[in-house]
Amino acid sequence: MTTPDAVTLPHTAFEPEGAATAPPLLIAHGLYGRARNFTSVAKRLSVGRRVVTVDMRNHGEAPHDARMDYPAMAADLADAIQRLCGGRAVLLGHSMGGKAAMVLALTRPELLAGLIVGDIAPVPYAHPEHAQITAAMRALPLAGITRRSAADPLLAAGIAAAPVRAFILQNLAIDGGVARWQPNLAAIWAGLPDILGFPALSGAAFPGPTLFLHGGASAYVTPAYHEAIRTRFPAAEIEAIPGAGHWIHAEAPDAFVAAVSGWLARSDG
Repeated sequence: MTTPDAVTLPHTAFEPEGAATAPPLLIAHGLYGRARNFTSVAKRLSVGRRVVTVDMRNHGEAPHDARMDYPAMAADLADAIQRLCGGRAVLLGHSMGGKAAMVLALTRPELLAGLIVGDIAPVPYAHPEHAQITAAMRALPLAGITRRSAADPLLAAGIAAAPVRAFILQNLAIDGGVARWQPNLAAIWAGLPDILGFPALSGAAFPGPTLFLHGGASAYVTPAYHEAIRTRFPAAEIEAIPGAGHWIHAEAPDAFVAAVSGWLARSDG
């Protein structure tokens, strides 16, 4: 496996009131997300610590790069920790960002003061809906679209769920009446097998404090995956937010912030 070159991730920093008394927190979003999806959560978590949100490669305002796999994404996060967090941070990643965070923890544990993984496990998934969503985005005829609302019915044939379309359409930028997708769809399409998978990293384990926080109504983290989690992350706490689905930070923000804040208070001590 070659060592990837890191790309510089755009970021937003949320500074604590008064002096920082705990390690910084870096937040990495999931597939087709972006840093601003975590703005409200980041503000609420910036008590006694700096919180930094980033756009992952090929997403939001981040650089486009042909490589879209977890070693590359982990290298980007390592660079962000060194540039923005003084060389060591608690890392919170959701979904794709959670897998990238896990790979960094397993390969560069010295950079992490702790790890929080949102609704994902260190296992490969067979989720054809990701390919369907990406294919629908690539097939969208952008010519003539001047409003996101005009794109919504055109996406409906490939993305049936209205909430998912609304989430995806946050990635559609319209500049001067010209529509374009901000994510690098070609790289994401080519990288989907890697995004849905998980690197072998034979024998690697992260002994540091770890929280796996998942939605009680989500199928991404089930008891069947607990052995894989504990093999890689022997100190892991596994906690469910009742009733929440995959987007736990958006569906249950109060419970999400409470769970993360409580775990941070325990692990910081």
